[in-house]
Amino acid sequence: MKYDLISNRLFIDNRQRFMGQMRPKSIAVFNSNDIYPAGADSTLNFEQHRDIFYLSGVDQEESILVLFPDALNEKHREVLFVRETNAHIAVWEGPKLTKTMATEVSGVQTIYWLSDFQRVFADMMSEAETIYLNTNEHYRQAVETQTREDRFINEVKAKYPAHQTAKSFPILNELRGVKDPIEIELLLKACNITEKGFRRILNFVKPEVWEYEIEAEFIHEFIKNRSKGFAYTPIIASGKNANILHYIENNNQCKAGDLLLMDVGAEYANYSSDMTRTIPVSGRFTDCQRAVYQAVLRVKEEATKMLRPGVLWHEFHREVGKVMTSELLQLGLLEKADVANESKESPAYKKYFMHGTSHHLGLNTHDYGVLKTPMKANMVFTVEPGIYIPEEGFGVRLEDDVVLQEKGAPVNLMANIPIEVDEIEDLMNS
Repeated sequence: MKYDLISNRLFIDNRQRFMGQMRPKSIAVFNSNDIYPAGADSTLNFEQHRDIFYLSGVDQEESILVLFPDALNEKHREVLFVRETNAHIAVWEGPKLTKTMATEVSGVQTIYWLSDFQRVFADMMSEAETIYLNTNEHYRQAVETQTREDRFINEVKAKYPAHQTAKSFPILNELRGVKDPIEIELLLKACNITEKGFRRILNFVKPEVWEYEIEAEFIHEFIKNRSKGFAYTPIIASGKNANILHYIENNNQCKAGDLLLMDVGAEYANYSSDMTRTIPVSGRFTDCQRAVYQAVLRVKEEATKMLRPGVLWHEFHREVGKVMTSELLQLGLLEKADVANESKESPAYKKYFMHGTSHHLGLNTHDYGVLKTPMKANMVFTVEPGIYIPEEGFGVRLEDDVVLQEKGAPVNLMANIPIEVDEIEDLMNS
């Protein structure tokens, strides 16, 4: 790992909150992700399952966390299983967690080697009545591969058919949505690394530069600052490419007069930042581009003010739609008749702003977090309105990451990243 050691107080507190919502005589199990093959003898880079990381801080493959708050043996109330290391592994793969290091990282006092799992787990299950299974029920999930968690669930259901089952997801979805101060600091670190990347490219972008060259400048700065790299596949979209919401080819040349939309974010310690900025390739906005940009910026500012504890997610998006409609009318992109004839299912503004304004942010770019109950303080959301005009050959999206406060406006974790038109033009021409 490239990041500094995180205080295990975070993971101790996370486990206590999770166990506080478990049923009596129940046990919960969390597995690391697999290392996925890429063909021949190569593999993709390991990415830890965010749930076991959230509860333990362990960032290593083949790890298992077991929580059993009612265990008769006190040392089995929190148990972590890690892969046993040896001299051969150390030579070929580098050092792995020792039992002492696993406790230091996680705060879990009882550490076993993975080879002991079946024996110890069977003993623990003999006391348990319910097992919590960790299914992925995120509203945007579209997993087509069988995961290590999936295999474990199948195995435990076959081996322990008399046990009741429960779901970990509803508990995690609620807990992970509200961030601990340590998590907010990690998110701020990711945002600050993103800022360094953005400032780097402001002096790099010019006509005839290639989108992938800009992507390379970002990754250079991210890794230089102890990030693994992009928190998600970056969008570097010049000209008409900005009208493709998930454009990731990044293989076109930036032309004079174009706008360049960049949706990028650095990760740090598995926490994601998520930034979008739109800049003029030639260093100056045209009058038309400036007008659209300022409209998007006003929507972002108004939307940010709306994010407060007690607000419902779907109502927030409806209110943002009203603000966007007003801006589109002023730009002349919509007529009053368009609004008068709109349907509830397809409001007129969706022609130019077709995606949502905000999503939870944290260990995942589209993080866990409840959406059907009121927002709470210390939730972290993106704010990302956009206006896309294919007939003009450009689109504008602006995005920051904000933390909801108990009182007052949200705190913008990206407040230091340039966003005002004049500042961007000045930096690009300095």
